[in-house]
Amino acid sequence: MQVTNEQIIYPSSDGQPIADSTTQFDLIVKIQEGCESLFKNDPNVFIAADLLWYPVEGRPDISQAPDTMVIFGRPKGDRPSYMQFREENIAPQVVFEIRSHNDRQIKMYKKLAFYNRYGVEEYYLYDPENNDLSGWQRIEGNLEIIEPMEGWISPRLGVRFELGEDGLEIYRPDGQRFLSYAELEEQGELNRQRAEQESQRAEQEAQRAEQESQRAERLAAKLRELNIDPDRI
Repeated sequence: MQVTNEQIIYPSSDGQPIADSTTQFDLIVKIQEGCESLFKNDPNVFIAADLLWYPVEGRPDISQAPDTMVIFGRPKGDRPSYMQFREENIAPQVVFEIRSHNDRQIKMYKKLAFYNRYGVEEYYLYDPENNDLSGWQRIEGNLEIIEPMEGWISPRLGVRFELGEDGLEIYRPDGQRFLSYAELEEQGELNRQRAEQESQRAEQEAQRAEQESQRAERLAAKLRELNIDPDRI
């Protein structure tokens, strides 16, 4: 009996944890959420973290779960996995990987080969342990190494990559930095404090204006008692 495509199961999990350390997890979330924010108003940019990608119909044994992938031309929405053959055959254009201390070099070579074979346009690999960033761009059908990576601007995303003492920083086209959840919370608190201070200042100005108005009215009343028209002074 021939097995049909409907009977083929494409698992939604590879059984591997999303990250092997808090550092790796925080970076994955930071990049994924940064990309989400970048394209929040574009309904046709799908972004996912640690989602299984199946590029070939009928081959559930061929898959990869990028730490973050960005797919232009596909609608936002929930998916148990990204089955390319059900997505107008559009491959992820941009992929990020955060290297774990457990990742052997052969594993990274295999990932590069996979992304090269199945159509990724830009591939970025960051090693937080050594603060090392590598990148590849598709040129004439193959992923070619990007040199230098420092200051590189992604053609697809428009973001700029910088390496500092504190590690990888990614800057949006408007110059704003990708922020971690903790940094977003801190920024939100600062914004709330600024808004409260501005509100207090506005209230104080309004009170001063009201006091000046009342003072002017009292003075005008005294002048009228003296038969002096305050409007002619």
